[in-house]
Formats: sequence, C-alpha cells, structure tokens
Amino acid sequence: MEMEYFAHETAVIDDGCKIGKGTKIWHFSHIMKDSEIGENCNIGQNVVISPGVRLGKNVKVQNNVSIYTGVICEDDVFLGPSMVFTNIINPRSAIIRKEQYAKTIVEKGASIGANATIVCGNRIGTFSFIGAGAVVTKEVKPYALVVGNPARQTGWMSEYGHKLAFGNNGIATCPESGERYRLEDGKVYKINP
Repeated sequence: MEMEYFAHETAVIDDGCKIGKGTKIWHFSHIMKDSEIGENCNIGQNVVISPGVRLGKNVKVQNNVSIYTGVICEDDVFLGPSMVFTNIINPRSAIIRKEQYAKTIVEKGASIGANATIVCGNRIGTFSFIGAGAVVTKEVKPYALVVGNPARQTGWMSEYGHKLAFGNNGIATCPESGERYRLEDGKVYKINP
C-alpha cells in the first residue's frame, strides 16, 4: 500500500501512529507510536511528536519543536520554530511522573511564536496569538494576543493575524479580511455577516 503522506528518508516513523493524507514530515523528525497527525500538516526538521499527541488538520510545526505527551493541537494551529511544550509541572530526573502528565489544548487557528514556552495544563484559545519568546503560565482567551515572561495579554487578534483596534462601540475590523469583531465583557466574538 502506497503512503498518502511524504516522509523524508531521515525521518523516523514508529509503528502504530496515524498520519493523514498530504502531510509532509521533514529531515530528522521522529513520529512516535500512538500519535495522530491530521491531513495536510507540515512537520519541520528535527521535530519530535511523542506518544499520544494529537494534531488536527493543516497544523504547521516549524523546526526544532518537541510536542510531548498530553498535547492536543486542533486544526490550523501554527507552532513556531523552537517553541516548547512542557508536560509535568514539577519535573525531577530521579522521579518518574508519567501518570501526572498534564493536558495542554491548543485550539483551532492559534499561533505560537518562535521560542515561546507553554507551561502544561493550560488551554490556548481559538485564534489566539502567542508572541515570540513568551512564557505562557495560564489559560489564554480566544483571539487574545499575549507576550512577555510571564505572558500577559496586550490586545486582540483577528483570524487573519492582525491586531484589532476596537472603537467606542466595541467593534473592530480586520484590515486584511474585512471581517468584523465585537468586544463584550472581556471576550471577543466574530460578527457573522
């Protein structure tokens, strides 16, 4: 049976993982057993995907990213170069805590910038945007822009990745797509046409 995905000859694909049609896996990457990668994903160089990890469709994983057990990325997630996930709050080399892996969920359309760190057990909201080098220690709201160490929210982003400027009426328009958003009670909602 012919593979429906591409894997570079230096990639290691363990038995027991599922890889969707149209996905590309590049140099020196390791896809471990019981992981699941959706259709049309791009897995960059030197990426490790650990057992039990789930990636939705069209997930882009840039070079030098390790996605550890406990991480779930929904569709259309972007993981920037050398960003980091953790899966234990209090790791110690001499103490095995595999039963304590915390779940981290990255929701649809979220982007995580280069060299950012996501501390385990948090939910990264739909279409949120994590700035390069940020250290995320708590939940991130949908459409939120967070930066710094520790990460703090500095604004809101559109689904096209543009910072939103809300007027006095609580409405903002994405400069690229023309889509409109409403800010209400500390949450952003896309206005359907």
